[in-house]
Amino acid sequence: MTQQDASLNRIINRYRFMAIFSGTLMLLLCFVEIPVKHLMHNPSLASHLVWIPVFHGFTYPFYVLAAIQFCFKTKVSLPKMFAYILAGTLPIASLWAERHVVARYGHK
Repeated sequence: MTQQDASLNRIINRYRFMAIFSGTLMLLLCFVEIPVKHLMHNPSLASHLVWIPVFHGFTYPFYVLAAIQFCFKTKVSLPKMFAYILAGTLPIASLWAERHVVARYGHK
């Protein structure tokens, strides 16, 4: 394995981790925190879940940076780069994007 391959693998691993992490937090946000807060009207339970949007908000910029680094390294087109970045804002989209990256660019 060349040094360039190892570098690309590290970048893909970083992107994969951030995509899965961000996607999981987005799923928790959309399907746990928001329904509890707005549908169940349970302030005591909602106060225990306040960490979900805060944590997602702090980690999303790291996902964006990982996506940008991956896109520059693999010379992905600008529209595709925006698609990868925006995938972190939709539930399940970042998980789909991560699977797409692994299938297309491989992972060793």
